[in-house]
Amino acid sequence: MDIQRILTKLRITELNEMQQHAAEAITGSDGDVVLLSPTGSGKTLAYLLPLVQLLDSTSNDVQALVITPGRELALQSHQVLQSMGCGLRSTACYGGRAAMDEHKVLKEVKPQIVFGTPGRLNDHLDKENISRYQIRYLIIDEFDKCLEMGFQAEMQKLIKSLPGLQRRILLSATNAEQIPQFVNMSKKGTLIDFLPEEEQTPERITLYEVHSPQKDKLETLKQLLLSFDDESSIVFLNYRESVERVNSYLREQGFTTSCFHGGLEQRQREDQLYRFSNGSANVLVATDLASRGLDIPNIQNIIHYHLPESQEGYIHRVGRTARWDATGRSFFILNATEHIPDYVEGEIVEYAAMSSQQTEPPLPRMTTLYIGKGKKDKISKGDIVGFFCKNGGLTADDIGRIDVKDRYAYVAIRREKLKQTLHLVQGQKIKGLKTIIETIH
Repeated sequence: MDIQRILTKLRITELNEMQQHAAEAITGSDGDVVLLSPTGSGKTLAYLLPLVQLLDSTSNDVQALVITPGRELALQSHQVLQSMGCGLRSTACYGGRAAMDEHKVLKEVKPQIVFGTPGRLNDHLDKENISRYQIRYLIIDEFDKCLEMGFQAEMQKLIKSLPGLQRRILLSATNAEQIPQFVNMSKKGTLIDFLPEEEQTPERITLYEVHSPQKDKLETLKQLLLSFDDESSIVFLNYRESVERVNSYLREQGFTTSCFHGGLEQRQREDQLYRFSNGSANVLVATDLASRGLDIPNIQNIIHYHLPESQEGYIHRVGRTARWDATGRSFFILNATEHIPDYVEGEIVEYAAMSSQQTEPPLPRMTTLYIGKGKKDKISKGDIVGFFCKNGGLTADDIGRIDVKDRYAYVAIRREKLKQTLHLVQGQKIKGLKTIIETIH
């Protein structure tokens, strides 16, 4: 295939350095590739140009799947391939339109490459609208978003369903993610890192040390959290059992917490993260599993109850606060035998606000309700708002974040309206459907 002709058609004089490295890694080896490069640097062409040289344009089988976190990127990438005029056929599949219409397109076009979102691609594979047996290449674009908690189950199912998969190409504009084991990256893979060097801890984060008189830090943690009032905080520990113990203690002391670690079922993880992200819990008690993939705004405090096990782990932890242009704080709780690791950079000051007058943990502003119907039942966010306003005595200002899944939905409402709302909606139907409505604890 004449790559120079494609570049001329695209009015590109030459590939940039990142694209050249990517092309060499993808065409020059048979291993997996991880490409890290800033937004706008040309990552789509960086994988498409070498990929089209590896596919058979005479075949009518799908040979490559490109997974994207959203429909916009799927459609955009499909359009880039079309503009290349390389003789390969493609289509884009994503939610928000009828899968039956996409099935017709798949039958007509007979694409060699399909761009799509995880859920919709799984749907087509399950229905055998896309044959899984000739797919050799899997590209995960913006894998930092595709591999977030909300996508984990869909991604795992999709990857396990490809028996002939030979190579994986992962692309991202950030290195803030750990690649889950189910992606099955080969050990002989290549990392191409063109991300700019960044400071370890942004200046927007203030570092504090807090000394615990006892080896067991529970009481010190309690007093520290009380000094924060109702600020959003993550408490990091290194072991699942420790997370459960600390979470139980804080709940006994009256704190409203979420608990998060790898031992929880997927649905439990979603429940706990949702409560924290929508303001129904002030404190998230978690292992380092929560240090990657969480893009929750307005987390003010990161607390290292256990010291980070590595510099990388520390950087991921503090990366949960001071997102975008916000400020944040990072606290090390130390007993007499501990000291702050040498790899921690920046000025560290002793926290002097532990003598807070607050004696009772503040309650969160919101609480979360579970609704036992979702997208598959033709329930939308608008339906949920209308239902609670009409039947639950709420106004639009009383309702916070709403997430509608396939078979259920979450909705955050003002805590002080909870008892009244549950009483009013008892036995009521949403769009004529009887359903469960209950609080998530």
